[in-house]
Amino acid sequence: MSAAAGAHFANPRNDFWRLLHEAGFTPRPLRADEQFEALRYGIGLTNAAFRTTRGSGDLRRADFADSAARLERLAAELRPRFVGKEAYRGAFGKRPELGLQERRLSETRLFVLPSTSPANAAVPWDERLRWFRELRRLLG
Repeated sequence: MSAAAGAHFANPRNDFWRLLHEAGFTPRPLRADEQFEALRYGIGLTNAAFRTTRGSGDLRRADFADSAARLERLAAELRPRFVGKEAYRGAFGKRPELGLQERRLSETRLFVLPSTSPANAAVPWDERLRWFRELRRLLG
């Protein structure tokens, strides 16, 4: 759905944009087609893997080839503050715990958020919101 829309988190059942808003990152819930508006609030989006799949579980190790080096370059230039769990696992070959990580990209601290995909329904809304709010708290 996101590939067809040409936007991140375009599935209407994906909670990413609602979670950003509820955690205080944006003054209102953005729509996927407004993804570039997120830049106004200091939020940029990129992919660790470029191949589009139905879900992150469909990605293969080869889809993340050179992603760690590319993310390192982006981190040095743009200084991002957080990364998704599957992006972290794919890029670094390690399954992280949620929250602040010991690993850094350049000087950038990493904070892993739970997946917001409808396929991650096992993690309740309140739990996902708690992690988004924790990131917001750390950022000040």
